[in-house]
Amino acid sequence: MTRYSTQDLQEEFWNIIRTSQETVVEVVKTCVDTVKTKVPVARVPLADRLPKPEDVVTSAYDFAEKLLSSQRHFAEELVKATAPLMPGNDTQQEQEQGDAAAE
Repeated sequence: MTRYSTQDLQEEFWNIIRTSQETVVEVVKTCVDTVKTKVPVARVPLADRLPKPEDVVTSAYDFAEKLLSSQRHFAEELVKATAPLMPGNDTQQEQEQGDAAAE
């Protein structure tokens, strides 16, 4: 049975996502080109006052980056806080041995 590392699986997953995204972008471009030539441009009142799509995407991803960074920091702090309880951590054993030697 072939074994894959987590890194290999993540890389394969990202390759699939990237390829899928590229395909979707190409399909959307083709659809836009087709629609653009066959449908008249719609006039939306006050459209110039709406946020630009680029700004909405930038703002959403800036927020997501801050949130993800905060969650990572939180998870790392939890791992540090619980480290003394993890199997194989000598800190707990050393403390118990030190307590026994002091008696």
